[in-house]
Amino acid sequence: MATTQSSSFHLRDGNTQSPWQINPLSEALASKNDPPDTSRIYDAIIIGAGITGITTSLLLQKTGKRCLLIDGQQFGFGTTGGTSAHLNTFFDATYPEIERDFGKEAAALTAKAGKEVIAFIAALIKDYQIDCDFDYKDAYLFSETEKESKQLRAILACSQRAGIAVEEASENGVPIPYDQAILFKQQGQFHPIKYTSKLLEAYLELGGDLMENTFIIKNSFDGKCHIAESATAIFKGHAIVYATHIPPGINQFNFRCAAYRSYVLGVRLKDDNYPSALIYDMQEPYHYFRTHHIDGQDYLIVGGEDHKTGHGDPEVAFKRLEDYVRRYYAIASVDYRWSAQYYIPVDGLPYIGQFPNNAPGVYIATGFNGNGMIFGTLSAKIISDLILKHENSYGSLFNPSRMKPIAGFSEFLKENTDAAYHFIADRFTTKEIETAHAIASGEGMVVDYQGQKLALYKDETGHITALNPTCTHAGCIVTYNSAEKSWDCPCHGGRYDLQGHVITGPPLKNLEKISLENDD
Repeated sequence: MATTQSSSFHLRDGNTQSPWQINPLSEALASKNDPPDTSRIYDAIIIGAGITGITTSLLLQKTGKRCLLIDGQQFGFGTTGGTSAHLNTFFDATYPEIERDFGKEAAALTAKAGKEVIAFIAALIKDYQIDCDFDYKDAYLFSETEKESKQLRAILACSQRAGIAVEEASENGVPIPYDQAILFKQQGQFHPIKYTSKLLEAYLELGGDLMENTFIIKNSFDGKCHIAESATAIFKGHAIVYATHIPPGINQFNFRCAAYRSYVLGVRLKDDNYPSALIYDMQEPYHYFRTHHIDGQDYLIVGGEDHKTGHGDPEVAFKRLEDYVRRYYAIASVDYRWSAQYYIPVDGLPYIGQFPNNAPGVYIATGFNGNGMIFGTLSAKIISDLILKHENSYGSLFNPSRMKPIAGFSEFLKENTDAAYHFIADRFTTKEIETAHAIASGEGMVVDYQGQKLALYKDETGHITALNPTCTHAGCIVTYNSAEKSWDCPCHGGRYDLQGHVITGPPLKNLEKISLENDD
């Protein structure tokens, strides 16, 4: 019998609610059993129970490997629970960019991977009879200016050359004026938590073990097996997979991936003018649209207004997004608004495979950009093949050890210069206050108070929580996220809850709590 420790309802890494959270878990996932035997040596320990970790665990468990799937919170807690759930064969790194930086063969290989992953997801849905609202959709990409149209024509040509089914279109699928549009065939959408929860059930039925609410703070290698340590337990395995969206701690991927937040609305319309396709504009940052049927009601799902984590104002981003939607649609109500985090790789493609500068058998999957459902699934296929010592035709292209001195170099400089700036500047730009009670109820702020820098949050009852605002990852100063009620690091995307506990990102330690006993 599989071992699982699970909570009875679905949580996510923020204060806002996505529509994927409203579905109750099955009894199989809501039950609580004894923790796994820590004396066992697993074939693989998979850290992170989002789409990447769950799919990897299932693929390995199906072959007879014995796996332990661990999450610091609960399954789907991170970006899997906050995605807008588009399935694409075109990516945030466009085919012209992939051709330029990696070559035409790499572009064709990336296209092939995207098509295979959508087919693979569809096959799993069929095999396990998953009711997850999966549907194939056409997708429109449209331009609004001549500059964008020139880029669009290049995307069309390079996408066709890579083997993607795409053609010029005479419409763009939304009531937004446009210059030119192209149509991609055989794209898709689904409900990410319904999908991953059924994969997780299948994994457990095969005898896989699951440990939720177990934060791994360290891994090591004793020459025979890998050791993963939490605050209360030690687990051993022949392989470790970091399916955590970004590998923890200080490592080279802090400098090769930049953390961003994307904002999404779930909107009811007055006139049923819901799009039947997936739609994307070419603004920077771009907007994306689709329709999802939730509890008997159609919703327009619209996202965009992305910015680096810890940089922009979330409330401003939500307002801009709502204003943008109201410009073109008759809104009856905005029932959902949420945000999620993703990581942009400096050279455009994700890093999937053996973790550089680690012992053999430690694997990572990171840098998915805005295409996490596709690249998370692709990561599961590549990493499970590596563990099983099977050939995988995509392993070399996405190898984390690849060196591209030209591709992404300017992005590398920009992102890391920005991190260095915030490391210094944020220490000198905080407001000085005389009393902690000057902060309004329900608000958070980084301040100078009684000679020290503090992250203060005052709840609705007037209780104040004070934290050291120095991120425990690399020493930058966190900022307050008013929408998600979190403390976010502007350098590498670490996020903490109001009590200072790590939510997501590379930090391994909580923020230090500070006593305010001398404050009135």
